[in-house]
Amino acid sequence: MTVHSALPDAGWAFTDDAGPAVTRLLDTLPVRPRLLGLGEPIHGEELFLRVRNRLLRHLVEHEGYRSIALESDCLAGLVVDEYVAGGPGSLDDVMARGISHGWGAFAGNRELVAWMREYNQGRPDGDRLRFYGFDAPTEMMYAQSPRHSLTEVRDHLTAWGDAGQLPDDAALIDDLAGADDRWTDEAAAMDPSRSVGSSPEAVRLRLLADDLRALLMAQAPRLLATAPEADRWRARLHARAASGLLRYHAVMAAASPSRYARLMVTRDTMMAENLLGIAAREADRGPTLVFAHNAHLQREEGHWRSDYLDQALIWWTAGAIAAAELGDRYAFVATAVGAIHHRGLGAPAADTLEGVLSTLPDDPYLLAGRRLATALRTADLAPVRRSDNTDDHGFFPRDPAHIADSDGILFLRDVPTDKP
Repeated sequence: MTVHSALPDAGWAFTDDAGPAVTRLLDTLPVRPRLLGLGEPIHGEELFLRVRNRLLRHLVEHEGYRSIALESDCLAGLVVDEYVAGGPGSLDDVMARGISHGWGAFAGNRELVAWMREYNQGRPDGDRLRFYGFDAPTEMMYAQSPRHSLTEVRDHLTAWGDAGQLPDDAALIDDLAGADDRWTDEAAAMDPSRSVGSSPEAVRLRLLADDLRALLMAQAPRLLATAPEADRWRARLHARAASGLLRYHAVMAAASPSRYARLMVTRDTMMAENLLGIAAREADRGPTLVFAHNAHLQREEGHWRSDYLDQALIWWTAGAIAAAELGDRYAFVATAVGAIHHRGLGAPAADTLEGVLSTLPDDPYLLAGRRLATALRTADLAPVRRSDNTDDHGFFPRDPAHIADSDGILFLRDVPTDKP
């Protein structure tokens, strides 16, 4: 039996009715996961979003999933979650304010949010779908001010806890933080001297964030008895965000050769903290589908060679950290692609992982990671494939050496240019 003839037995056709393939993949796992990560190899393609939406519908209707978490600002995600629960507002406004990185404009994301709101109509609270962002409150060139999150935590403790235990400087949050544009200065991304992250005020705020987060834990019994669950969740989310943002700004202010690697570590650590918080919150309701770049969800270390920075960045990803905590309760399905011609990614060479997968009889095709690794154990595959377009740094293909580290691989032979 040749390698190519053995491939179809490693998975299943992922047709418009994705259910059979997904269920069969889940049946190969030791246990049903609490977090199921679905990665994409590059951002900005509607096809990946449409596939994600189909997968979520099956998981909701047949596997008891009741939430989804996207690689989007965790604080902005509160806006979307309120809307899908039936809250006021227009879809246009919610997509603009509630999904970061400019991804609210994508049709697939609009369809997701609209469908979740429609699904939730008339359903009891326990059966409603929840929306989460799990990314840090950052963009490529800046990170947000911690002022808003610190204020939210302080106000929560004032309203529901023992306000007498608040630190004396909790009232000084606005004075210490100052104007938000001090923190969001894009020049600080490349010039540490422009960052406020090491200023005396930032150091005081970092200590204050630690005190407030500790108070949330210390007053947990009182808060459990007095505050609504949604308010407690919101306060814990803001506490994580404030601490993470202040760590991030401190790294931005450090003139160190490892500065960029540390920024990536800090971001993925914040992502992982949010994922673990989501898994804990949703434990009694059902599993969560997580959608993000492969490079954030993979179990192995992240590797990125930046020609612009002239250095190799290595970091533990959010998926690796979550898997270390959850074990088999974390599962990861990577998406691999053959060609994306409009992004400079041509047809793969025959000796690459994608070239071999292009011989599969159906498109798309969902493969079990360990079965695929077994089928390819005698194959002489080329090293990691790169994009033909050297200006596109966002393409992260699967490393043939780590096939078995993915519970599943969803292969799409060609990504069309049309974006309905």
